[in-house]
Amino acid sequence: MSRIGKKPVTLPAGVEIKVDGNMITVKGPKGELTQEIGEQITAVVDGSELRFERPSDTKEDKAQHGLARALVNNMVTGVTAGFQKTLKILGVGYRAEKQGSNLNLSLGYSHPIVMPDPEGIETEVPDPNTIIVKGIDKALVGNYAAIIRAWRKPEPYKGKGIRYENEHVRSKEGKAGVAKA
Repeated sequence: MSRIGKKPVTLPAGVEIKVDGNMITVKGPKGELTQEIGEQITAVVDGSELRFERPSDTKEDKAQHGLARALVNNMVTGVTAGFQKTLKILGVGYRAEKQGSNLNLSLGYSHPIVMPDPEGIETEVPDPNTIIVKGIDKALVGNYAAIIRAWRKPEPYKGKGIRYENEHVRSKEGKAGVAKA
């Protein structure tokens, strides 16, 4: 049996869950999320717990079982505590600033990059070299942080670029032993 799938999802106080076939809706203090789970997986609300059951032990059913539980657990965490990713900007002249609901990035291009916050996502810029992406949907927060990071990925020679807060970038040596003629 799937080790993740057989764990129940505990529902904290203030969280409502609605199961309608294979559509699960979770309401909490921060908002509401809806997720469709696999057709063969059934969700059972048992007091303040939500359990998932699967019809057979096929490889696909086991995978769907664990996936359904993980997605719903992330929804419950999102509507109660929320998710956030922190990005750090390194490089001379690289900076970020917030103007209304737009994120302005100066990353060495000939023009500033203006990114409006998508629906359900909020960005904060506590200082010019830090960006915090917040939201209730874990996938949207991670995706938007990856889109921001893709504008200037960290390069391995000088370490310049945008990186996640705890990301380690292995640095490389430059060219060595090249004789100038």
